[in-house]
Amino acid sequence: MKLKASHTDPHNKRVHQAERLRLYRKIHRTTGMLLFVFFFIMSITGLLLGWKKNSGGYLLPDTYKGSSTNLSEWLTLDSLYLSACLYMHDSVSPASSTELERIDIRKDKGVVKFVFNGQFLGLQMDGATGKLLHIDKRRSDFIEKVHDGSILDYYSGTSGDFFKLVYTSVMGSALFVFTFTGFWLWYGPGAIRRSRKTQK
Repeated sequence: MKLKASHTDPHNKRVHQAERLRLYRKIHRTTGMLLFVFFFIMSITGLLLGWKKNSGGYLLPDTYKGSSTNLSEWLTLDSLYLSACLYMHDSVSPASSTELERIDIRKDKGVVKFVFNGQFLGLQMDGATGKLLHIDKRRSDFIEKVHDGSILDYYSGTSGDFFKLVYTSVMGSALFVFTFTGFWLWYGPGAIRRSRKTQK
């Protein structure tokens, strides 16, 4: 009568390890092929975002200096905003949107930045005088939207960042799968070799 091979048999263990490695290799390769373009885009945009403050003002405009860092000397935000809207219509285009995306206050620089929706444009204004210091072309904002997938929400006008949520979920999960399978593709062959050596 033949005895059934034990699950702890070293040979069976190596066979299972080899099968698991083949599966991980297939998953790793398939994930890479399906998401190659997206990984490439994320790597390039991530690199650019990392360098945005060291791009000489090309990706992220340098912050100018206002005349006072004392907030008590500053104009009110509503008056600064009204001035910013006038500057947008006079200096950019009468059809420019004045819908605000955000206001960035730099007290240490004496500057208020108004960033408007729909154009990747911003204005830097002296907080105390309301003088226009610079019109920003915010290329880094565009790159950031490409990086996190929200560029699709931006152009399609969807609310709630639907495409961004889907994109980041897929890419985050794919990165986890890549890391997990990549580790086992590195560790697994060595484990099999060590198992063989111990049986000799």
